[in-house]
Amino acid sequence: MLHTSSSRSGQEGPLVAQVTINEGVLWVGGEAYPLRNISHVGQRRLTVDKGAAWRKFILQSIGWFILGGIFASFAGTVGTIVFLAVEALLVWRLVSALQKPPVYGLVLNTSGTQREAVWSTRQEEIQQLIYEITKAIGNPDVAQTVINVAHAVQGDVIHQYGDGSIGKAQHSGSGNIGGS
Repeated sequence: MLHTSSSRSGQEGPLVAQVTINEGVLWVGGEAYPLRNISHVGQRRLTVDKGAAWRKFILQSIGWFILGGIFASFAGTVGTIVFLAVEALLVWRLVSALQKPPVYGLVLNTSGTQREAVWSTRQEEIQQLIYEITKAIGNPDVAQTVINVAHAVQGDVIHQYGDGSIGKAQHSGSGNIGGS
């Protein structure tokens, strides 16, 4: 039930996740969650660690000023151009990291297990899902409900530190994260 929509022929459009509540079951992608097994519905917010982005930029810039300065002094004009181009690349990477929007995840607790079911760049989409799921839990005999998450997120999640380290994990925008 997770699919991409296309607004122009031959090019992929934004990722759209379709969430369906039908006959007492919540469907997110290929994952089925019986409503009677859901004990908690909430959201998670992930943001860019701006301090880490700045630290990385500063360390890389200092290193490049030293190495690039040496390179530029020996290579002349070409070295200076390369030096400035690499520093511009470092600035561009910093700016692009700082401009990334936060992402919001739908969190479901089922039988003591917490799962992130779908991610979006729009908080209101996740809040709408929480409302609809909570309403369906309270009244499971309601007619089928289909919610399209028009700003679903697809990407990798890396848990690097602590007991929950999973290494690099692929994520398709719905379902739980599987390590690789």
